Amino acid sequence: QVQLVESGGGWVQTGGSLRLSCAASGRTLRNYAMGWFRQAPGKEREVVVAISRIGGRTYYADSAKGRFTISRDDAKNTVYLQMNSLKPEDTAVYYCAATSSPTPMRFTTNLNEYDYWGQGTQVSVSS
Repeated sequence: QVQLVESGGGWVQTGGSLRLSCAASGRTLRNYAMGWFRQAPGKEREVVVAISRIGGRTYYADSAKGRFTISRDDAKNTVYLQMNSLKPEDTAVYYCAATSSPTPMRFTTNLNEYDYWGQGTQVSVSS
């Protein structure tokens, strides 16, 4: 079992930045590919970014390209999401998730393939 806890959410103005953290306990994140997802009110949960277990292969949704950066520090058992140039449409609950991918350099954008989820952290961007 992996327990994931997100932090770092909050309220910012348009153009501001936030850094989300996803701290894991129970097992080492080295064994998992990771993803950040978000869900806005009335909308389905969507992938924001994903990163492979090994090799640092990444996927960024079009909405995140050029503004968001995912990174992982396996020594700290933590994954980060740096979000810059935030827009009101980025307002959502952000979730981190882990999947025990058997392929080291594979990431997945399919939320149904993720085994563990955090409780989410709210990000609110005002115009």
